[in-house]
Amino acid sequence: MSKKYFGTDGIRGLVGKPPITPEFALKLGWAAGKVFAENGNRKVLIGKDTRISGYMLETALEAGLIAAGVDVGLLGPMPTPAIAYLTKTFRADAGIVISASHNPYYDNGIKFFSKDGTKLPDEIEYQIEDLLEQDITCVSSELLGKAFRINDAAGRYIEFCKSRFAPDTLKGMKIVVDSANGATYHIAPEVFSELGAKVIPIFNQPDGLNINKMCGATHTAALQKIVKAENAHVGLALDGDGDRIIMVDENGVEVDGDELVFIIARHALKQGKLNGGVVGTLMSNLGLEVALKNLSIPFKRAKVGDRYVMQLLKENNWSIGGESSGHVINLEHIPTGDGVVSAIQVLAAMVETGMSLSELKSGMEKYPQKLINIRVSDNKYPLEVDEVKIAIAEAEVELGEAGRILIRKSGTEPLIRVMTEGKDSDLIISVAEKVAQKVTEFA
Repeated sequence: MSKKYFGTDGIRGLVGKPPITPEFALKLGWAAGKVFAENGNRKVLIGKDTRISGYMLETALEAGLIAAGVDVGLLGPMPTPAIAYLTKTFRADAGIVISASHNPYYDNGIKFFSKDGTKLPDEIEYQIEDLLEQDITCVSSELLGKAFRINDAAGRYIEFCKSRFAPDTLKGMKIVVDSANGATYHIAPEVFSELGAKVIPIFNQPDGLNINKMCGATHTAALQKIVKAENAHVGLALDGDGDRIIMVDENGVEVDGDELVFIIARHALKQGKLNGGVVGTLMSNLGLEVALKNLSIPFKRAKVGDRYVMQLLKENNWSIGGESSGHVINLEHIPTGDGVVSAIQVLAAMVETGMSLSELKSGMEKYPQKLINIRVSDNKYPLEVDEVKIAIAEAEVELGEAGRILIRKSGTEPLIRVMTEGKDSDLIISVAEKVAQKVTEFA
């Protein structure tokens, strides 16, 4: 049974797909509220990132939930992991995030958390989808929900992030923090500063339209220049909703999620705190797998998406995993990916070892990768075309045992991603371009 509305990361209205309208958000709020209320759950928190449509969708969701008899706590702009944490802290029955993560301001999406700060079970999502096909019916006046604003949400989350680490953990460090004009703009600089670092905040002036605009985890060029100009120890690039982290070392070189996972896992191993192995994804660099193997750390690959990384971690009772895109998970600290908390773990390793970020990452040698994204129309399915299948098969033969090719649809954008990897850089680029050209013909 497939879902019509819910994807692997909530409900998204992106370029090439129907946007989430106020009418849909209203009905979604009502449908979710009705399911929650029927299960005796009558308190839901709503948070959002800084994109301009968040105000509109927040109001519509709030109205729908209240019409179903559910009380609504409004958190304002907050990182996605903060909403997961606060849902549990405030003993709410569910949490809702209005965000499209690393996407441009004109996209938006809606994600749900359970009362435990984890993603909703499939059966709950199916129940909500069933109600989306029905007309809204409002509860009687005496049963209507109420709305209230939670003014100390940011402060509570800042204290939570700090509480995971010793005071003055970052004393003596100079850090450039890029908040992507997103949900961490008022949180990340405070956390790192209160842990002792000298912080240079950039891209922390959201206006509703500039979220992720040539900044943050997907655009680190400006951060790289500023880190070098300021002679900083490190640069941190979060994404629009704060669940991703990409770092920049003291030389202005980008350090991706695979390298950060390696640093965190190796440091945990040296401290005797590593629980089992590490989970990556099909997109994780082969260099990560090789480096972990050299440390006798087990490694498994999940499907792309932090949801699948989390699932495999729980199945194996492990703690550490992540994606090259910057989703980093350590269940010893928080039950979801968290860019701020993950960054502190890496920074703490720098302080405790006395090593720079470039030195810490040197234990892992990345294999060359080539990633090409092809935009696809809604009614086109190029991966089902015989000519494309033949091109992929020929690419696998050409790469042989010296590399690999991975073709997949993006879970958040109307894209086909073609990725090749291997020791021979010229070969993987040539193979990727040939396959991408064939996909483009039918996109």
